[in-house]
Amino acid sequence: MCAISIPATSESTETRVETLIARLKAAYPDAACALRHEDPFQLLVATILSAQCTDERVNKVTPALFARYPDALAMKDAPVEDLEDLIRTTGFYHNKTKSLLGASRRLAEEHQGRVPSTMEDLLALPGVARKTANVVLGTGYGIAVGVVVDTHVYRLSRRLGLTRSSTPVEIEQDLMKLLPPSEWILFAHLLIHHGRRVCIARKPRCAVCPVRDLCPSAPYFLSGKVPPWEKSASKSPESERKSAKKRSVKKKSVKKVARKSVKKKSTKKKRVVAKKGKRR
Repeated sequence: MCAISIPATSESTETRVETLIARLKAAYPDAACALRHEDPFQLLVATILSAQCTDERVNKVTPALFARYPDALAMKDAPVEDLEDLIRTTGFYHNKTKSLLGASRRLAEEHQGRVPSTMEDLLALPGVARKTANVVLGTGYGIAVGVVVDTHVYRLSRRLGLTRSSTPVEIEQDLMKLLPPSEWILFAHLLIHHGRRVCIARKPRCAVCPVRDLCPSAPYFLSGKVPPWEKSASKSPESERKSAKKRSVKKKSVKKVARKSVKKKSTKKKRVVAKKGKRR
């Protein structure tokens, strides 16, 4: 369900969206995928690594990764420990390693090592959901079958009143209804750039925003308030990322405490044994 904060006519909605796109294009003429890659396979790998991680961090990891494993045929036989070491700093490296190995093996077995160019085939790969598939299709092949909904697109599409849905799948459907198919690929890049430079998560810079007069959230932020729809965004990729990070930290903390407990018991046992030995 789309909830546009303007007069409810198809003409006004269409005009507003056209104006929004035109202004964002003018503001970000260089808008493009930030993940460095040379082919669809490298883009697929980089996108999988970008989950719960910044593009900047991924770009620091991939040169060494691709130097050693440049394609699916090379990566499918990579030792788990080696792959984990190469991608460790991107976080959640155990799961990402499983996804990379699984996807590479599937590509080798069913697609001669090439990345498929259909949504159905991409979604059949381990570690690939709609966001990743849309990135590969749009940026890798120039095929528009949907709209990429990452944390920035999620946040900005709600702030701009383009949707009031609360899940990435629903938001993608809303955006596909609003936007011309010819803009599906670029629009995500525009929102991502705008989200990184101006409409940042905690303190959006509404005073310098080129589309603030089109944004129903701007009056709230400019007056120091939080828009009501911002408070209800409980299932955003951003909140999921924070939750996952908290779970990871908690898990590590539990393991650390367990190791200390085992070590303490072991030390105590050794002291008791040593003490008995002295008595004898």
